[in-house]
Amino acid sequence: MRNWLVGLLIVGFVSVFGCQPPDKNTSETQTKVQKELKVAVAAPYTGGSAAFGEMIRRGAELRENEINEAGGINGMKLTLLFEDDAGKPSEASLVAERIANNPQILAVVGHFNSDCSLAGQEIYDRAGIVELSPGSTAVEVCEGSSWTFRNLYHDGFQGKFIAQYLDNVLTGIESVAVFFDNDAYGRGLRNAFVAEAEKIGLTLVASEAYERDSTNFKAQLTSIKAKNPDAIFISGLYTEASLIVKQGREAGITAQFFGADGVDSPDFLTIAGSAAEGTYLTTPFTFGAGGAEAQQMAADFEALHGVAPDTWAALTYDAVGMIQDALTKTYNAEATIADNRQAIREHLASLDTPEESYKGVTGLTYFDINGDTVNKPAYVKIVKDGQFVAAEKQLRELK
Repeated sequence: MRNWLVGLLIVGFVSVFGCQPPDKNTSETQTKVQKELKVAVAAPYTGGSAAFGEMIRRGAELRENEINEAGGINGMKLTLLFEDDAGKPSEASLVAERIANNPQILAVVGHFNSDCSLAGQEIYDRAGIVELSPGSTAVEVCEGSSWTFRNLYHDGFQGKFIAQYLDNVLTGIESVAVFFDNDAYGRGLRNAFVAEAEKIGLTLVASEAYERDSTNFKAQLTSIKAKNPDAIFISGLYTEASLIVKQGREAGITAQFFGADGVDSPDFLTIAGSAAEGTYLTTPFTFGAGGAEAQQMAADFEALHGVAPDTWAALTYDAVGMIQDALTKTYNAEATIADNRQAIREHLASLDTPEESYKGVTGLTYFDINGDTVNKPAYVKIVKDGQFVAAEKQLRELK
């Protein structure tokens, strides 16, 4: 009798409470997961490259706002998660592990520094998640990985371009010295530049390495001054480059300074001050060369952030747009995270011709078999009256 009564009570309990509607909080959580697509944006938001990171963040936020204000991605909200690698490979590895092990993150826009992209590459490869860099230009960044892409040129092209610009466009340049950051970006760009300079007959009179975060370059500059080069090429980032230029002018060096895209930051102008005047540098994009969509993006960026966008904001804006496009065309709510990550990779890899390319504010982006972008140009800026402006003469084709 007692056993029968206990059984009856259990059945009743299950019948009553098992038919209750699902917990409201649980239901809302499930709905939120279904309506939110997460993408990481990894960059140096602190440290010596933080000015790059701030523009990357702002460019990403503008695109995120536009996407969500237009209804999201197939009705789902895009949420960007900003991960700070501080421009250091050791931090980038930790960031990459955190991203790769988060089952809600579908792709990565980043990293910016080449060493950071390389530090994350093996981790992202192992987890099967795309990293799409809007800033890493070291030649080896995309090599040996089917999950790494970038939407700008690499330094094999940039180094050759700078050497030819010095030789073919600027007058009176016969001898050059090189200052290079002793990391993947600085070394690789230096090597490409030197190889082309020697090929076309420029005389290399000095090559000086420095470590990131160095602040005193007077000894190297004294040595270079004694060699009397016509030009000094700086293969590094804006913080050190600004100090090299400033200390060089203070030492009486009159050579033509020429930087690469790592110098392309408004902070170079601020730190170097009047010494920056007349400095040339390469960049992957200028808004003056962009069309109506680029001009609209620049206006919207300034309205949102109160400052003008730079190259890295534009490239990040496009990189987020490329991931949005991939998700719009491939995301399947019923698929596993691994399958959705794989679908993003397959979509990007399919952009392999001008006809299949992503059409963004920085131009057409399509990839070769390594994930390197194809046929994206370089431009040259000069510092004039304390501002970056397009150089009067551009190099249209490489020989």
